Amino acid sequence: MHVKEYDRIRRFALLPAGRIAYVEAGIGPVALFLHGFPLNSFQWRHAIERLSMHRRCIAPDFLALGYTEVATGQDVGPAAQMAMIISLLDKLGIDRVDLVANDSGGAIAQLLMTGHPERVRTLLLTNCDSEIDSPPPALLPVIELSKKGRYADEWLVPWQADHALARSPSGLGGMCFSDPAQLTDEAISTYLTPLIATRRRKRLVEAYAVALERNALAGIASSLQRSSVPTRILWGIDDTIFSPESPAYLDRTLGTSRGVRRLAGKKLFWPEEDPDLIAAEARALWQVGDG
Repeated sequence: MHVKEYDRIRRFALLPAGRIAYVEAGIGPVALFLHGFPLNSFQWRHAIERLSMHRRCIAPDFLALGYTEVATGQDVGPAAQMAMIISLLDKLGIDRVDLVANDSGGAIAQLLMTGHPERVRTLLLTNCDSEIDSPPPALLPVIELSKKGRYADEWLVPWQADHALARSPSGLGGMCFSDPAQLTDEAISTYLTPLIATRRRKRLVEAYAVALERNALAGIASSLQRSSVPTRILWGIDDTIFSPESPAYLDRTLGTSRGVRRLAGKKLFWPEEDPDLIAAEARALWQVGDG
């Protein structure tokens, strides 16, 4: 699915938090895809192609990221993101979802499954925050630059201007993708263009980062232990952002863990690079066939 097709299926829902961008494809029970930072729902395009025959796939852009237009004065922290997701589901008349999540989207998924367990059927969790690693130390420079209003101009603007830099070891591709070449020119533009389009958008993406300084998952362990939501954990073990201790922690803490699959050679944003694996694990978790 290329960007033109993705743009064609983008929709907007007007909510108190703002005009929420999302894409939708397929029919049947709903699967909700939660993206990472500073990405947007484009991260899940290939997985949605593979799973739309089994699920009504919906992938929103979080507040302050992607093509969502944030209401004036709206908080963009994790709790506000969770509230926006619930509001979006209500708007669309959706009772329950199968969650698929990555990075900071994984933290929001954990808040959803513990705060609103009746809304979540299953959770497919990839490299993300855990209570013992939120925020990860690797994110602290981003948070500090964001506090000073410098992150967007010093990181995102140069990456958008020079895609080779974005794929370099110090860029988004080198830091977070197993194969930086998988971060295509159209993906870089789709992710970064809306974030630096205006001064307000730059400040919003920085507000998103600053909000991650406080551990939104603090104290969640007992709720995870009580959870009856079947959860499968997939973890790229070459991730340099999140702790290698987190998958084992999540596996032993979650009340209904379906185990951990550790993936050699894969970094944080591997779900974009290996949609076949995402699709296969999702089908297994959902107990549906290949056809």
